[in-house]
Amino acid sequence: MLFRESAASLANRTRIEGRLAELLTENFLHKHRHQPHPSEVRSWERSIPALTNTLVEAGLGEVEMLLEYGLPLTSKRTDVILAGVHPVTGEPSYVVVELKQWSEACPEDDDPLRCRIPAYKEPVLNPIQQVRSYCDYLVSFNGALERHPESVAGVAYLHNATESGVAGLRAVTEDDRGRMFTGQQRGAFMGYLRSRLAEKPGAEAADVLLQGKVRPSKQLMTVAAEEVRNREQFVLLDEQRLAYETVMSAVRRARQSKHKQVVVVAGGPGSGKSVIALSLLGDLYRRGVPALHATGSQSFTKTMRKVAGARKPEVQKLFRYFNSFMEADPNDLDVLICDEAHRLRKTSANRYTRAALRTGRRQVVELMDAARVPVFLLDQHQVVRPGEMGTVDQIREAAAEQGLECTVVELDSQFRCGGSDAYLSWVTGLLGLEGDGPSVWEPDGKVQLLTADSPQELEDFLASRRAENYGARMSAGYCWRWTTKITPNTAALPTDVVIGNWARPWNLYGDRALLGAPPAPLWATDPAGFGQVGCVYTAQGFEYDWSGVIMGPDLVWRTDRWVVDRAASKDPVFTRATPDEDIDRLVRNTYKVLLTRGMIGTIIYSTDAETREKLRSLIPPAL
Repeated sequence: MLFRESAASLANRTRIEGRLAELLTENFLHKHRHQPHPSEVRSWERSIPALTNTLVEAGLGEVEMLLEYGLPLTSKRTDVILAGVHPVTGEPSYVVVELKQWSEACPEDDDPLRCRIPAYKEPVLNPIQQVRSYCDYLVSFNGALERHPESVAGVAYLHNATESGVAGLRAVTEDDRGRMFTGQQRGAFMGYLRSRLAEKPGAEAADVLLQGKVRPSKQLMTVAAEEVRNREQFVLLDEQRLAYETVMSAVRRARQSKHKQVVVVAGGPGSGKSVIALSLLGDLYRRGVPALHATGSQSFTKTMRKVAGARKPEVQKLFRYFNSFMEADPNDLDVLICDEAHRLRKTSANRYTRAALRTGRRQVVELMDAARVPVFLLDQHQVVRPGEMGTVDQIREAAAEQGLECTVVELDSQFRCGGSDAYLSWVTGLLGLEGDGPSVWEPDGKVQLLTADSPQELEDFLASRRAENYGARMSAGYCWRWTTKITPNTAALPTDVVIGNWARPWNLYGDRALLGAPPAPLWATDPAGFGQVGCVYTAQGFEYDWSGVIMGPDLVWRTDRWVVDRAASKDPVFTRATPDEDIDRLVRNTYKVLLTRGMIGTIIYSTDAETREKLRSLIPPAL
């Protein structure tokens, strides 16, 4: 949240000082460590005063206004939450307000959930659905609202719009959590606000909301079964819902006119790509639309088969691999959802592929050919193996070569690491992937970051979190050889990761559980995975509450820069033919993946003394 004040006080501040936007910009820069977008500043200058004045004129000057309220466990923010007392029940009452400066908008392709705005290049989500999703999400994750979900209402206020200018948007059903008022309806808007908020101070209700306990995130794997079968465990927000509706619109066109369209959904770690994928798969599955989910990750696919298809074998068959479509008939599927598409390979052929299929045909083309609507969900900064491809530009170029329409939806929010944009920026800066290099971590209240002086200290800390019923895992850079063959009469797992007197096994190799440890694909989701150290290939695509990361000798700090030592890496995918610059990028990407798995916090240990000292200088001790 950037600022909190009563409507009357805020109106006076705006009228007398005239620097609300400047104040919010300062708070935004301090909280998020980058400048707000100019469109946000314009909204603060124009839309907030329009709402504030309406509240004062409605006699609701004592209602508390929470500006740019951050939704729990995500980087998404609501424009304003109005906190007050319900005029009938006397209980706390909240109105989530989405402010738009639009003067006109119309449905995209006759789909009212997607809007076309003259000033925007791409379609955006209907604000009625946008604010409804915010309300649903807030009720799902703020414990103060658990017993009183009816206390939350949502409105979109288009203060510059006329009814005729946005009439097409009303094709979306309106209800208590999603309704729309235009500037032409200002009187009706004031009447609505008075029906939800009394002429009484709202400070206490605001306190209740702000002090509400954040519930743990509905983690992807534990709700997959319900998502695929029953819908809807996940709430899709903004660009997530827009991506979902873009795919569903393409599906409708494909079924009506045999139209073929490629959709790319691009976003960083935890931006909800797999949530979108599961939501799509579940909805298509229930509608009887031929669709499959595919990845290049054995761990992810096998976990999906186990969790989502635990009691239904037919659900397990929905989850495939990218190389499963070499012999697929063209357009045999309506939809092919390619999750983790940054793990696409140049071709599907490997040493076991029979000669007749070694055609050199590109894997991305195989996947595009297999369905009328191929969907690619990716984070192009998570490539960690030589030979992996799957950037937005590569997929767009492949679509153009096939003469196919390609639509790209960018996800700019994220749900991992407590929804902390600042932490993700800190990680990419630390590793020299973006920004100006390593910087001191400034705690933002969303995610915790600590260092350990030994691997035992790291493990003990994570064990204490597990004793508090949090999930936790240890992972490391690929700097120790991995025993892949374990004989049946082995008394204990081999301790491959050895650091001084501390020694632990890597996660198991293969698909079978052994000596109480889960198979490799289930290391990240089975509670028994805590005793082993995970590598990037078993951690990628997953999340857990607490993440312990061991940085090995493949990436060390020397004086004023990072040094990548290719000789320290034991990853068998790195060969003599792999260029130094590729290894440098892939090692840094590996640690980015490992450092962005934790939902609540991360603790880091380096095997190198100078690197530990550098990390200590960047990460303040926990209070």
